[in-house]
Amino acid sequence: MKRDIEILSVTYLRGPNMWSYLPALEALIDIGALEDSPSDTIPGFPERLENWLPTLIEHRCSYDERGGFLRRLKEGTWPGHIMEHVTLELQSLAGLPGGFGRARGVDIRGQYKVIVTLWHEKVTLRAMQLARELVLACIDDKPFDIKAAVAELRDIADSYCLGPGTAAIVKAAELRGIPAIRLNEGNLVQLGYGKSQRRIWTAETDRTSAIAEGISRDKQLTKQLLSACGVEVPEGRMVSDARDAWAAAEDIGLPVVVKPYDGNHGRGVCINLTEREQVESAFAVASAEGSGVIVERFVSGNEHRLLIVGGKLAAAARGQPAYVTGDGQQTIRELVDTQLNSDPLRDTEGWSNAPLNPVRLDSANRLDLSRQGFEPDSVPPEGTQVLVQRNGNVCFDCTARVHPDTIRQAALAARTVGLDIAGVDLVADDISKPLAEQRGAIVEVNAGPGLSTHLTHPGVPPTPVAQTIIEHLFGERDDGRIPVVGIAGTGGTTLAARIVSHLLQLAGKKVGLACRDGLYLGPRRIDKRDSANFKAGQRLLINRSIEAAVIENGLTVLLDEGLAYDWCQVGVITRMNPEGLVPERHINDLEQLCKVFRTQVDIVLEKKGIAVLNADDESVADMASLSKGEVIFFSRNPQSGVLAGHAAAGGRAVLLLDGSIRLMTGSNEYAQIVAGTIELPIQDDRIASDDGLLAAVAAAWACGLDARLIQDGLETLEPATPVTARAV
Repeated sequence: MKRDIEILSVTYLRGPNMWSYLPALEALIDIGALEDSPSDTIPGFPERLENWLPTLIEHRCSYDERGGFLRRLKEGTWPGHIMEHVTLELQSLAGLPGGFGRARGVDIRGQYKVIVTLWHEKVTLRAMQLARELVLACIDDKPFDIKAAVAELRDIADSYCLGPGTAAIVKAAELRGIPAIRLNEGNLVQLGYGKSQRRIWTAETDRTSAIAEGISRDKQLTKQLLSACGVEVPEGRMVSDARDAWAAAEDIGLPVVVKPYDGNHGRGVCINLTEREQVESAFAVASAEGSGVIVERFVSGNEHRLLIVGGKLAAAARGQPAYVTGDGQQTIRELVDTQLNSDPLRDTEGWSNAPLNPVRLDSANRLDLSRQGFEPDSVPPEGTQVLVQRNGNVCFDCTARVHPDTIRQAALAARTVGLDIAGVDLVADDISKPLAEQRGAIVEVNAGPGLSTHLTHPGVPPTPVAQTIIEHLFGERDDGRIPVVGIAGTGGTTLAARIVSHLLQLAGKKVGLACRDGLYLGPRRIDKRDSANFKAGQRLLINRSIEAAVIENGLTVLLDEGLAYDWCQVGVITRMNPEGLVPERHINDLEQLCKVFRTQVDIVLEKKGIAVLNADDESVADMASLSKGEVIFFSRNPQSGVLAGHAAAGGRAVLLLDGSIRLMTGSNEYAQIVAGTIELPIQDDRIASDDGLLAAVAAAWACGLDARLIQDGLETLEPATPVTARAV
């Protein structure tokens, strides 16, 4: 009997969905004959899996306790559930910890839906494929190279996931309730929606000017500007060749530093040079790393990186030279690997998630070695300390020790260059003293500074630089949101969306509308295709002119794509048709259909959000308990028990009674609109149109529009959405 697991289909849910608030990958799998072989019936399987992935002990599973999943393994569980946990753990080992997972059987024996958090389509799909291979190898007691699998996932994640600095900023935004949309395959991210959005590109923002960035790349120009403003900088100038470099060194006074004027990460920088041969050799090293060479006064002391955000110090880190200690057996090259690059703080694998770069014996470091009488393949005597890298080792937090005058100078340097976020590099013996007292100096001002230096420090908590950047962009209270009205259901949704959009425009908002009739910016239709989908919804949210968005969501969107937004101010469910099932997606009854549509209610914003629900549809009305915000019911039945209970609690409702639309607060009538004839849109029945109209009025009320404006809006609807109304 062949034991196999087949992945039948994969669905990428890029927004909130029936499984999770987060993007998710949903895979339909078939475990075939393994349906008869739970984990407790396979000899040695639980033990092998635990030995291969000991970190699975942290998975709490249904027992909600450490080791809960391993307990399930021993008691007996099926491959779909196991694949869920293994996929999550492989992603975690690849640097993407946490996440959500589910495994659910469907109506066909041996088939399951396995759902896990979607970090990136390529990463998570490959993680699930590797999980399948691992589980099968464990079942058959065959070898599996876990280290290679994790390395492969790390490589994919490094290529396709956000870098650590950008990811930290996005996480800080999300903790503040600010939504994020990735705009490209790199680190360009939009924070917030529509008109309220901001953009970041790693540690650059939409406030970072191109001129300021250009100035920061020109180190000589930067020094000239800083010096003119009274900032402590080392004397120096650009040089044309090796002879000119020595002439500059003599003019400045030895020792000197020779460096590329547009280099980075300390590459090509040679410091503390005292002899002509050293200076001329250093010129060749520096010129190979940049398009020009600078010679400047050597400033003694340690490197420091000050992160300035919005004119204030966000973090500071100190560097220290890198040494190896000889053992009389290993070469310097070997000692670098065993004593320095083995440090987990160094990014030896190129994954870009460590605060320090690996030590490479480049031309500048070789020059330092030769000054000490060594070559990379030299074997230093036991106990001999050898300096292998003078700079590029900034990692040790010193934020609390920076002298106020040094903070002032660093902030002035960033402001002089014109950067809202800057990495200011300075050299000083003691960061707690003013630079002038110790002949310290600011040596560089960098745009788009790396944040890893400040996110991980040996032995101390990370500095909250990402939170500081978010506060710089949004202040203390702004959440970057615009009003988003999400409309779902099995009838009347397009009508509701069109009416809500029209009413919001009448209120003076620049409205974007994505519905089955097309994509609209204000009254102008820019796309005639069906736009009730994820892509169209996101097109609205990234538009800087939009002040409010109305987005229709059909069943296909919820099942196949996920919602285009994370949370909404108003979430509408018009009605639930028991005949609108999707057996091909294993949605076979009303209960399962409700689990799909409830997503629209689940993501109503807490406190300031409002769910608009149909009181005449029991399945929809029952979703009221899911709303984290207020609930407004609408109904065509004045005797509704749902409305009676809601009124007793002082809730709001919209009621169609005797040809009028009544806005109720508790048992009191807030306002009344008399509706005239309603010409039904094609393919919609009268009840669906009534539901759409009432839902739209309730949604407009939820957005803060008053009854008079709603009445005027209904009277001025375009023929494409034919509704007429007059005031009582």
